[in-house]
Amino acid sequence: MIGLALLVALAVPPPDLTAVGIVLGDHPESSVALLRSSGKTRIVGVGESAFGGRVTAIARGVISMQFATDRVDLRLAAAPAAPVAMPKPAAPPSAAAPAPAEDPTTPARQMSRAEVQRRLSSEIPRILAETVVSPVVQEGHVVGLAVSRIPDGSLLSDAGLRPGDVLTSVNDVPIDGLPTLIGLWSRLQNESELRAVVLRGGRPVALSVTLR
Repeated sequence: MIGLALLVALAVPPPDLTAVGIVLGDHPESSVALLRSSGKTRIVGVGESAFGGRVTAIARGVISMQFATDRVDLRLAAAPAAPVAMPKPAAPPSAAAPAPAEDPTTPARQMSRAEVQRRLSSEIPRILAETVVSPVVQEGHVVGLAVSRIPDGSLLSDAGLRPGDVLTSVNDVPIDGLPTLIGLWSRLQNESELRAVVLRGGRPVALSVTLR
């Protein structure tokens, strides 16, 4: 605890600070980075602070942070792949879609907030490596993320998400790209319920997790 206080006071990077992942948005300010230190994971954007430093830039494979007068560049082991334009699906989400209903095979769930935090910290590298999503484009705009693969037994699958789902909103926030989805986590940590709407077999399905 004393060592951590000294690090904050001196504004120097923790010795175990690492870059876990990067999601690049259409604009630099919409990109997000995943940082890890002392077993904790933070999701931050440009201009936000984490672990005693401020994120100044996020680019392919590197996150730049400012600690007092020192600049630190955190590099990933491998740069993320460049974004690929996806074709328009045959049946994209429609604004006139019916209200989402619960799927009896994926009922509402309850999870401990502490358990979610613990699992998120340990599973983020696997989720980033094994989850495959593609933007669903309608009339030139991203209207959701099609999930073609998720890790079995991960926090995502336990929350009710399935391969083939098209994620369209989380807590009433439209999902217009992966940076939006990841950037939501810091805003949702104090929520008592996480709600998502997915298209499953062309029909809107409501997923919910109550945090206790």
